[in-house]
Amino acid sequence: MNTSIRLGVLSVLMLATAALLAATTRAEQVPMREPLTTCPLELSDWKGERAPDFDEATLAVLGVDEYINRVYLDSRKRPIGLYVGYYGSQREGDTMHSPLNCMPGAGWSPISFSRMPISVEAGAAASRDITVNRYVIGKGLDRQLVLYWYQSHGRVVASEYWGKFYMVVDAVRTNRTDGAMVRIIAPIVTTESDAERQAVGFAQVLYPLLGRFLPN
Repeated sequence: MNTSIRLGVLSVLMLATAALLAATTRAEQVPMREPLTTCPLELSDWKGERAPDFDEATLAVLGVDEYINRVYLDSRKRPIGLYVGYYGSQREGDTMHSPLNCMPGAGWSPISFSRMPISVEAGAAASRDITVNRYVIGKGLDRQLVLYWYQSHGRVVASEYWGKFYMVVDAVRTNRTDGAMVRIIAPIVTTESDAERQAVGFAQVLYPLLGRFLPN
């Protein structure tokens, strides 16, 4: 699907979403959850610290109700960037969007794109596969591998379009539009495959904890 068609489909979907959500006026009943800021700074072998807060202009664009922006280091001191942006409600126009929208302004350009499955723990010794977006981006000689997905009500989707579709369905079915976007960034220092293993390993450690902060 070319860019103009994708933008056209997304525009129509967003207009339909806005109209439907505006017509639903009942107060949303979001289950209790832990604040994102309580997400541990130590995750297995990873030790994290806060990255700089976003400025007001960036926050205005994101429209998030809560977020964390951190850098974690593994035992070999290799960094991983983690961003989770949470929206308590998406009825008023503040909706999740692709992080790629912000890349050109920061000087990053997409080099390659695919979707990939990741096997994660799903509780009670069970596992599941989630499908996430996998991008390689570049700025000058620097390269980074980016994994990101949209998560709401126990559901993980890679597609922004499907994310908005499910948001409308959930608004009608459960009167909830809360959700989050999760993004993991690994610098490509040696090889792309090494950065991928690093990012996937971190995602597998992080995912079982997310239900505490993103209620089902």
